[in-house]
Amino acid sequence: MGDTTIKKVSGGHSPQGPDGQRYLASGKHVAMRLWVDEPPTDDKPSAARDYETVGYVIAGRAELLVEGQTVRLEPGDSWLVPAGAQHTYRILETFTAVEATSPPAQVHGREG
Repeated sequence: MGDTTIKKVSGGHSPQGPDGQRYLASGKHVAMRLWVDEPPTDDKPSAARDYETVGYVIAGRAELLVEGQTVRLEPGDSWLVPAGAQHTYRILETFTAVEATSPPAQVHGREG
């Protein structure tokens, strides 16, 4: 029999990360996090992470800049940032989105 572990993270008690993200359910190979009401900004530093990120826009608008490409993100849109890709976000309008990272971003200080 495979792993039958079930995890639940209650929305009212989800841990908060150093940049305001809320950690949701996570497993050995994937983790979710929620960004709620992120204010508009255009000065987020560019970064390359050792994990893959997919996301879904719940509310607001942003631009995702990945390796010289700009993609506009609006409610209902989803995106992918490949592992190792240099990227940043420019939030244009108060932004709420859910992301999944693989492997989990918060493991072993990957978000630092």
